[in-house]
Amino acid sequence: MQLKAMWANNSPSSKFLLTIGMAIIGGFLFSIVAFGLAAVVYGVDPTQLEGLLNDLDNPLAIDVLKLIQTISEIGTFILPALFLAYTFGSSAPDYLSLNRKPNWISVISVFILLIAAVPLINFIGDLNSRMVLPSWLAGLERQMKATEEQAALITEKFLAINSPFQFVYAMMMIAVLPALGEELLFRGILQRIFSEWSGGKHTGVWATAILFSAMHMQFYGFVPRMLLGVMLGYLYLWSGSLWLPILAHFINNGAAVIASYLYKQNSISVNPDTIGTDNDYASVVVSVILTAGLLWFIYQRERKNRLPNDEISAIDN
Repeated sequence: MQLKAMWANNSPSSKFLLTIGMAIIGGFLFSIVAFGLAAVVYGVDPTQLEGLLNDLDNPLAIDVLKLIQTISEIGTFILPALFLAYTFGSSAPDYLSLNRKPNWISVISVFILLIAAVPLINFIGDLNSRMVLPSWLAGLERQMKATEEQAALITEKFLAINSPFQFVYAMMMIAVLPALGEELLFRGILQRIFSEWSGGKHTGVWATAILFSAMHMQFYGFVPRMLLGVMLGYLYLWSGSLWLPILAHFINNGAAVIASYLYKQNSISVNPDTIGTDNDYASVVVSVILTAGLLWFIYQRERKNRLPNDEISAIDN
């Protein structure tokens, strides 16, 4: 059976189900692979693995979690996206818009954009974190807060960097693989499916961003992550190149790793996570102006560079 483009003529709903199914299967299979590697590399007894992973004060548990995170990222996002692009189109690079390189001026603009947007993202995140559910959902709220605290603790452990190797590992695990994998699957595959399904590219951007944020299972960071997904979606829509949102995603995550490391090393005096919070309205206003201006600049520049018949980057009127 020939796999190439075998699902090219499937309906958008069928492609969506195939995408979700492949991601779930890939994540499950590669989690098993990760557990097996943990047993081999770290000598962990598989029957004791669950108990070990609940002990976040154990350095071995963090090492195993890092391995699982890395392997799962490849199996859940990268490989399924590449396989689906191969089966949805005649050429995977063409289908994923990886054959178009972004303009260097747009690349520089995206770098400045992600830095300029930090106070605004932090401000929205701070507002989101203060949301309170109705009293009849108090049990759910406690459960969500406990999940958020657990996720924050794991992230803090992942960012405990004490050597050059740990720094490179953190950048690979937190910045490189998520930027590549999540953009391949969400913007490269799902955004296109949602656009075809709804008949509107803007709907595709927003639907993908909502699913992108929901996938992280962090309610108190849902809004800023969704808006980040919207920005990534429009960078893809405007440029017609998946490399631009991949770059933006990498800068966003990589800058967080670097800033956290520098702050913990006392190389910078301000915690970057607090910029734009605690009534720091001046930086938020400046961030809004710069973010809006840079997005408009990138849109105008990419609009001029688009091909007239570009299926991916043509914008609905």
